[in-house]
Amino acid sequence: MSQDGGVVLILAALNGARSAVDGPAVPLSPAALAEAAVAAVAAGAGEVRVRPRTPCGRESLSPRVLGPLLAEVRAAVGVPVGVDAYVGGDRVREWAELPDVAAVDWALPGAEELAGLLLARGVGVEALVRTGSAGLGRFLGSPLRGRVLRVAVAVSGGDPAGAPGAARVVVDGLAAGVPGLPVLAYGVDAAAWPVLRWAAGRGLDVRAGVADTRCLPDGRPAVSNAQLVAAAVAVRDGVTAGSP
Repeated sequence: MSQDGGVVLILAALNGARSAVDGPAVPLSPAALAEAAVAAVAAGAGEVRVRPRTPCGRESLSPRVLGPLLAEVRAAVGVPVGVDAYVGGDRVREWAELPDVAAVDWALPGAEELAGLLLARGVGVEALVRTGSAGLGRFLGSPLRGRVLRVAVAVSGGDPAGAPGAARVVVDGLAAGVPGLPVLAYGVDAAAWPVLRWAAGRGLDVRAGVADTRCLPDGRPAVSNAQLVAAAVAVRDGVTAGSP
């Protein structure tokens, strides 16, 4: 069961910062991302996250790149579609097609202003707090802390055995500072499955996909985002089976 009594959400992070050199499991074009989104939702994802690319593979949140991608993915799936917001306010003001959710890294300069603009435009904000960064303190001191959709706690690499503990420090700090705020926790690369297992057991939302890891829990390479989501469903259901 999730922190609010429902089923733990699995967000499918379909490509992230990965590129074509990371293998065929990484979708990049609008058509490939839409196809991956359909398969991920069928496997159990309740939300998808995409990073738009230009035809030459460069990351871009230009309205000319973002808009067609959002339209294609939304035509394919009926779940929220989010992006990572790493651009300034001028670019966000140009967006005609708006994502449902935008993740804002609270450790970066201008994060609060960017989040405020996104909220004013009706976009749900996921406040990204990375372990070991200044993001937690900045977020807890922000007047927007009670207005975000949720906080995403991210653990990057490092010792997989210590990854859940690193996530726990931030999650407990959030619970003390902003009680009742929805939290999603995830790890990257070696930290991905240990954090997912811990977070699901605690009732936190989680995410899975090639943006975070290209390997299944047993270390085998994943062939698709859908395979990773299916594995996340199995882990989630296994650790939450005894929850009331």
